[in-house]
Parts: sequence; C-alpha cells; structure tokens
Amino acid sequence: MPDLSTTYLGLALKNPLVPSSTPFSRELDAVLHLEDAGAAAIVMHSLFEEDVRRDEQMMDRFLIHPEHFGEASGHLPVSDDYFSKLDTYLEQIQRLKARLGIPVIASLNGSSLDGWVELGREMQGAGADALELNAWFMPADPHIGGSALEEHYLALLRELKSVVSIPVTMKLSPFFSSLANFVSQAEREGAAGVSLFNRFFQPDIDLDSLSVVDRVQLSSSADALLAMRWIAILRGSTRITLAATGGVHTAADALKMLLAGADVVHLASALLRGGPNVLRETLAGIDSWLENHDYESVVQLKGSMSQKNSRDPSAFARAAYLNAIDSFTPPAGVRY
Repeated sequence: MPDLSTTYLGLALKNPLVPSSTPFSRELDAVLHLEDAGAAAIVMHSLFEEDVRRDEQMMDRFLIHPEHFGEASGHLPVSDDYFSKLDTYLEQIQRLKARLGIPVIASLNGSSLDGWVELGREMQGAGADALELNAWFMPADPHIGGSALEEHYLALLRELKSVVSIPVTMKLSPFFSSLANFVSQAEREGAAGVSLFNRFFQPDIDLDSLSVVDRVQLSSSADALLAMRWIAILRGSTRITLAATGGVHTAADALKMLLAGADVVHLASALLRGGPNVLRETLAGIDSWLENHDYESVVQLKGSMSQKNSRDPSAFARAAYLNAIDSFTPPAGVRY
C-alpha cells in the first residue's frame, strides 16, 4: 500500500486531503464525519473582521450609556449568556480540539491593520494548531499602486506573526502582478505556507429587479488549472508549504495538484455538493493510481512534474498559451 502521508505547515498529516474553510466546521458532528471519511486536518470557517467590528459596535451601543446622560454614564451589566462571534469561535476551536485527532487550523479574514490580528493570539490560546490568514483588500482606489497593496498584506502577516508562535499560512488571490516575488517576500516575513487560490463570490446583476445580488457559485474542475500552473512554477523556488485550493473535485484533480508540487489539497465545493463521501472516493482514487503507477508514496509523487522537474519547462510558461491556441479545433458542425 502506498504511503499517503505528507507535511502541512510543519504538521505531519496522514494524507494530503484537507477540507478548507466551509460552514461544515461550525458543527461538531459534521467535522467528525469529515475526519471519519479521511480528512487529514480541518481549516475552520473564517472569523471575519467585519463580524468582530459589528460585535464591538453593538456592545458600544447597547451596553454603554451615552456621555450626555451625565451621572448615569457607565457600563450596564453584561449578561453571562452573551456570546460574541469571537467567543463562539474560540469555543468551537476548543470543542474541535477536544474531540478530533487531526490538526485544527483557524482562519482569520480581514484587511485592516488596527489590531484585529490580535485575535490570532486568542485563537492560539484556544488550541489552534495553525492560522490561515485569509486577507483580501479590494484594489479599487486608482491612487494605490501594486507595491503598496503588497506591503499592506505583508504588514498584516508581520503583525500576526508578532503575536503568535504557531505556523501562519496566507490564502492568496491570483491578482498579483508578480506572484512568485510576493511569495518569496512572504516566506522571508515568516509565512509557513501559502494557499493558491482564494475564490471570491462575485456580485451579480439581476435583470428582473435591476439590483446587485450575491450568489454562491461553486467551483468546477476547470477552476483548478490556474492554481496547478502556479504551484508547478513555485515548487522549485520556495520551501514553504504549497496548498492547492479551488476546483479540486476528483482524485484526478488532486493527483495533478500533487504532481505539480502541492503539499496538500483543499476541498470545499466538492464537499458541499457530495458530502464526506467525496473524501473517501478521492483517497481511494489516489491510492489506486499510486499503486498502478508504481509510486511508493505521496512524497515521491509531489513535485515530480513541477516546472523545475518537467522535461518541458516551457509548458508552464507563455509558450503554453500559444500551443493551446494553435491546437484548438472547432467542434464538428460549427461553421465560421
């Protein structure tokens, strides 16, 4: 039997399949089912900066008297039953750590620099084995250049690293002008890994109501190709963990990511569609493929088709674009 073990953020894992941030982690039973199905670790749902801020504003509004009340100014009693979003999140970390035999990775989602990453210290204190920094700043201001945005992300990483000792990984978008350079900078600043790529739920326009609406759009296997390409490029230039996320639905998708150089493969949409059994099927498919192709382990497989190890490194570069265009054949029956 092939050895499926791998390493993620310095953590020894029994296999490379790690459910990424989904609503599943809000329910203990759901996570236990994922572990039983073969999950090697769990990335929790994100604690959003906006939720923390909203809680703070509610506390200010309802538990503190306005100053113009004079002598009445002061704090109202806080109910023992009141649980903030942070309290609930920290309690869930503790609950998961108490019941699971796999690592628990907490997730912070935000973009400001005014101290919210101090929450990372509390997550570490609650028992999280690592932290995923899921930061995204919408680059809509024409006066802010790319280098300033990159420094903003690095500053977030530095601030988080200043308050925690557990590994920190960054979940990145594909929207960097020089991704390889940014990953190199993140490694120097202490990132233990990067996850490629974050998928954003984009606003849509409803033609009937003429309103902007939010719709959840799950991924497909085709969405994995961009991450696979960049993981193949990065594998020879960085020593930190590379996690593939977005578009992994089958054993074939996972195997391609591992061949490119991923250390772990995250699943979300596939689990939302098919439940925990997707993990069983994917693991069985990986195991069978390794055995049929005479691989002894996932470690032996990892990165064997990265750009550095490829017989044709140009396949991951600009030449691939030209080759794809030249090789395209219109469907039968289509006339131009």
